[in-house]
Amino acid sequence: MQYAKLMPYLAGAALAMLGVGCANVERSRNVADPAVPGAVLAQQVCSMCHGAGGSAESPNFPNLAGQNAPYVVNQLKNFRSHNRRDPAGYEYMWGLSRSLSDDQIDALAAYFSATRLKPQVIEGTASQIAAGAAIFRNGAPGKDSQACVACHGEKAEGNTIFPRLAGQHMDYLIKQLTIFQRTDERSDPSTMPTGMLMKGVAHSLDDKQIVEVAAYAQSLRSQ
Repeated sequence: MQYAKLMPYLAGAALAMLGVGCANVERSRNVADPAVPGAVLAQQVCSMCHGAGGSAESPNFPNLAGQNAPYVVNQLKNFRSHNRRDPAGYEYMWGLSRSLSDDQIDALAAYFSATRLKPQVIEGTASQIAAGAAIFRNGAPGKDSQACVACHGEKAEGNTIFPRLAGQHMDYLIKQLTIFQRTDERSDPSTMPTGMLMKGVAHSLDDKQIVEVAAYAQSLRSQ
């Protein structure tokens, strides 16, 4: 009899505990709550596409592990303001970034820049990698174009607003180079000045060379 009387109170207490768990910002997936730490969002939300620690299993999504923090900040703010308009990006990132605060963006960038990319399987062939290395270091043969190494570094490690390319999935790099070459979706000079530079570089490459450069950058893995 006494147990039956206690049941409503026990049920209420259980529901209250569940509510606390759902509201716990240290476990929350609520991208609209500015109180949720960036590291929590990285682990609870970003990991669903970009993998644990930013090492993406699917080549449809970029690896973020070890990416330069200023570059991540720049891209997230461009998604948030809808200035980055490549379809594969805005389909996922416009909504997810819409309510992120500057502090959360800074924290996300710090989290991913501090993680280490998992060992990557080589995705290109030996001949593609060798040809891509020459283009990366010297530019497209017979074209007056900037060599990739000038901005992205000797080992494709990147430099502040220029992204790290080492270990990035081939398919993702090919897709982005094609976007730079054929559209203006990442080339607004007011918000993405590097996009205009990349548009010129991408125009100097044919389809085969784009694949080769992507193969070389991916082959560098986590160096």
